[in-house]
Amino acid sequence: MRIDVYIPLFLPLLLTAAAAQVGRRVSPAPAARVLTVAAVLTAAASTWALLLLAATLVNEAPLVATETGETGRRLPEPVPVAIAVAAITLLWLIAFRLVRALRAHYATRRVLERLCEGHPADSELVVAASSTARAFAIPGTPGRILVTSAMLGALEPAERRVLLAHERAHLTHRHSALSTAVTLAAAANPVLEPVRATVAFLVERWADEEAARSVGDRRTTARALARAALVTQRARPGCALNFSEHAVTRRIAALQTAPPPNLWSIGVAVLALAALSALGALDATGDLLRLLGESLPD
Repeated sequence: MRIDVYIPLFLPLLLTAAAAQVGRRVSPAPAARVLTVAAVLTAAASTWALLLLAATLVNEAPLVATETGETGRRLPEPVPVAIAVAAITLLWLIAFRLVRALRAHYATRRVLERLCEGHPADSELVVAASSTARAFAIPGTPGRILVTSAMLGALEPAERRVLLAHERAHLTHRHSALSTAVTLAAAANPVLEPVRATVAFLVERWADEEAARSVGDRRTTARALARAALVTQRARPGCALNFSEHAVTRRIAALQTAPPPNLWSIGVAVLALAALSALGALDATGDLLRLLGESLPD
C-alpha cells in the first residue's frame, strides 16, 4: 500500500497532460467520450485513495486502541499520521466542491426550465423574447432548444438551421451528461480541470460537426458560429450548452478543414491510463485489508 495508494493521486497529472493532445488529434465525438470516462475513473480512484489514507487512522480509534492494547498487538501504520490527516482534510474539501457543483447545475437548470414554462410540453423549440442573443440545449424528457428572439433575428435562415442542428446534436448525443460527469470529476479532483475544459470544447466541436453534416455546408456552419459570437455575451455556466461558447475562434478554424480522424488507438491508451489508476486504488485496498486482517485480534 505504501506505493500503490499514491498512484491514483499522480496519474491524473498524466491525463491532464494528454487531454490537450487528444482534443487536437482525435475526432470530437470519441475524444469527448474517452476523456470523460477517463476523468471519472481517475477522479473516483484518487478519491478512493484518499479514503484509504484516511482509513489508516483506524488504529487511533479508542475502541480499536483498547482491544489491541489488551491483546498486546499493535496495528501497523502504513502511512504517516500527518498524511492521513491531510487526506481527511482533502475529503472534506472534495465534498464541499461536489455539493457546490451540483447546486450550480440544478440552479441553472431550474432557471432555464422556468423560461420554458407556458409552452406546450411536446414542443422542441422555445423562443424567448429577449434582447440578449442566446441559444441553449436543455436536457430533459423531452429535451428542448431555447433560443432568444435576438439570436434568431441576428441570423440568416440558413444560419438558423445550423443553430438548430447544433443544439439538436447536443440533445441527441446527451452532451449534458458528459459535461456534468466531467464537471463532477473536476470538482472531486481539481487537477482534472483542464480535462473538463477540453471536454467542454469537444462537445461544442462535436455539435458543430453534426450541424455541418446536417446542413451539408461547413462554410455556412462556420459563418453562423461567427455571427452568433459577434452578437452574444458570455453565458452563465451550468447544465445548458450555449451555441457560441467555448473557443469560438478555434471552432471556426476547425470547420475550415476536414474533420480529424477517430484514432481509437489514442483513446485506448487514455483509457488504459485511467484503468491503471483504478487498479492502483484496488491494489491498495487489498493491501490495507490484508494488514488489518493480520493485525486485528480474532
